[in-house]
Amino acid sequence: VQLVESGGGLVQPGGSLRLSCAASGFTFSSSAMSWARLAPGKGLEWVSSIDSIGTTYYADSMKGRFTSSRDNARNTVYLQMNSLKPEDTAVYYCVKGKDIATANYWGQGTQVTVSS
Repeated sequence: VQLVESGGGLVQPGGSLRLSCAASGFTFSSSAMSWARLAPGKGLEWVSSIDSIGTTYYADSMKGRFTSSRDNARNTVYLQMNSLKPEDTAVYYCVKGKDIATANYWGQGTQVTVSS
């Protein structure tokens, strides 16, 4: 199993970024996928999940700002992040599965920095 994130970077408050996670080594279309983040000085936080049929779930602080989607033909899951805030600064991880507490497969992470 391999998960490779991309799309992170530096963005000003109020800006947008789209993260991508390219997956391989398993039947992507049958697997739920999640995003999690680790901010400086904070614990690991679940961000969102998308199940195999595209139903999405979000942490309360991300609802209305973040949108997860998937392209099963490309084995890729996306996280569109809008109205970014400084507190969204973190390393964002792509995770195989719906429950990050029990997930065995994680990407290497991509840094998102929201700062003026």
